[in-house]
Amino acid sequence: MKHSYRYNILFMMVLMVIINYIDRGAISYASEQIIAEFGFNAIAWGAVLGYFGYGYLFGALFGGALADKKGPKFVWIIIGLGWSIFVMATAFAGEIGIALFGGSALFGFAFIRILFGFFEGPTFSTINKTVANWATPRERGFAVSLGLLGTPLGAMLTAPVAVFLLSVTSWKVMFLILAALGLIWVIIWTKMFTNLPEEHPKVSKEELEKIRSQSDLLPDEQLVKAEEKSDIRWFHFFKNPTLVFNAIGYFAFQYINFLLLTWTPKYLQDEFGFQLSSLWYLGMIPWIGACFTVLLGGKLSDHLRMKTGSLRIARSGLAVVSLLLTAGCFMLIPSANSIAGVMVLMTIGNAFNSLPNSVYWSVIIDTEPSKAGTFGGITHFITNTATIIAPTLTGFLVISYGYSSMFTAAAVASVIGMVAMLFVKPGKRKPKNIAVV
Repeated sequence: MKHSYRYNILFMMVLMVIINYIDRGAISYASEQIIAEFGFNAIAWGAVLGYFGYGYLFGALFGGALADKKGPKFVWIIIGLGWSIFVMATAFAGEIGIALFGGSALFGFAFIRILFGFFEGPTFSTINKTVANWATPRERGFAVSLGLLGTPLGAMLTAPVAVFLLSVTSWKVMFLILAALGLIWVIIWTKMFTNLPEEHPKVSKEELEKIRSQSDLLPDEQLVKAEEKSDIRWFHFFKNPTLVFNAIGYFAFQYINFLLLTWTPKYLQDEFGFQLSSLWYLGMIPWIGACFTVLLGGKLSDHLRMKTGSLRIARSGLAVVSLLLTAGCFMLIPSANSIAGVMVLMTIGNAFNSLPNSVYWSVIIDTEPSKAGTFGGITHFITNTATIIAPTLTGFLVISYGYSSMFTAAAVASVIGMVAMLFVKPGKRKPKNIAVV
């Protein structure tokens, strides 16, 4: 409908994140084939999975700032093309390493996975900039959660898509097919997206008035204005404790998210003896609840915002409770005596983990919308240390202490995030009173 064109934009972002997550998670389902071909052990395989995070860190940092400077459309096109190219190159990563890096297939995977991660890194900070530009004030939490829906949905669909492609073709061809999907998305996106709703002919005057309405703003909220220029510098992020603690809270989410995405297939194979043919449905299970709670969390946060008039209750309070429940579920997993018990606890824990996913991004928009891209990028940089730490640390923990230790580590990460969110106070900071002489 003409009056709600912004939802077309949000739908395309969901689709993009689904493609994005399948691209990054598919390698986990090809683990046995790749390990057999190149002779990696558990530590080396943990490193292969973790290399993605090194590029992801810096991609998030620079991509967010670039979205503020050049506009989100420019960034979307560049990163979409970039990650598709390096998904394609993943099929030849081992051969590239052997040919160019002294016969080391591991170095080849490092090179390709780092560059792949770099181009996927700006995704969520650019989503945040897009939401800041396009969403109405009262739907910020839900709009962010729609963009983030692709995270659990993509992770859930990774299992059947990857297993199906691996069943009918090779792991190399799988990556070529996934790359083609990314390129198709870029072509469609360039024709339907503009940086601002003011620039789009399909956005009606009525819809634009809703997007730019100030009637629903709380006293400590701000509104993004068209052509707004901000004199706030990037380092002001570190002067605001709310933004710093919010990034630490988000780290907890990403640690669990990436742990499940990268190690669940191998855990199920090693601990319970499942074959690849069984992983198409088992790999989906931990993400089912999260697909609902990521949307529920955005709605619930917006409801609490309107009901209480307090951004701290709506954002920080929701995250604290969710992370506490997440920690409890993952702490119980090592004591589960059956695959059913493990999967239930994993699914419930991941559902609680995803409930406040939109909160971390909403806090940035609530606090400094004019820098949603830059500050989103810095937040994602800090957060995405987890994309390195989770798979790499798990490799060492599994060899040293067994698989139960990886769930204990996930619980510890949740507790750290919960404590950090206690100090988050979203909204524009009031300037200190200055005495007039």
